[in-house]
Amino acid sequence: MEVLRLDSPDALAAAAAGFIARCAVQAISDRGRFVLALSGGSTPWKMLNRLAGLDLPWQQVHLAQVDERCAPRGDASRNLTHIEAQFAQRIAFPQQQLHAMPVNEPDLDQAVRDYATTLTGLAGHPPVLDLVHLGLGSDGHTASLLPGDALLEQDTQDVGMSGGYQGHARMSLTFPLINRSRNIMWLISGEEKRGMLERLLQADPGIPAGKVSQENTLVFTDIPD
Repeated sequence: MEVLRLDSPDALAAAAAGFIARCAVQAISDRGRFVLALSGGSTPWKMLNRLAGLDLPWQQVHLAQVDERCAPRGDASRNLTHIEAQFAQRIAFPQQQLHAMPVNEPDLDQAVRDYATTLTGLAGHPPVLDLVHLGLGSDGHTASLLPGDALLEQDTQDVGMSGGYQGHARMSLTFPLINRSRNIMWLISGEEKRGMLERLLQADPGIPAGKVSQENTLVFTDIPD
């Protein structure tokens, strides 16, 4: 695991956008497409805003979601709402290449299976994503892999449902899929996360984030050493 420390959230966003662009160019050269899974958060929205300004072959880029709240489409709490506003709508990103988690389906168990099938169609069987972007919660969670949740123990499915958190059930990628990714990037901002960042860097299995693979992993943070 490599750690890159920047001096502000804006510098963090710019560096992370540049890294995504480099991964995209490499994946498109190697396999003809780039599959990126995005998490939510205020700093990631800045990163996406920066990414939208870069000149990349967007017709060969596919966006998936790391996790999503079960809330109506367009709701301000939805990660998809911000992905569209900060990125997809700004560059007229091909709608069919934005693969939203189907969190409004009446049968969420089937929706989980359907999203896993979508990812298999994009990235092989089993799916191997080119880049997964993760954030770190102040409780040590990442994606919607939450402390004490049964989804932490899921080792056979690539997508699952977590229990309620901050008022919403959530769909999330699971450890097996995240840990198979070709690259993982963390975007971690704010002094209040220092303790959890230290535990992440130590691969502490006592927090969900500590169970994520540290191979081919880059941490972008504005927390000083």
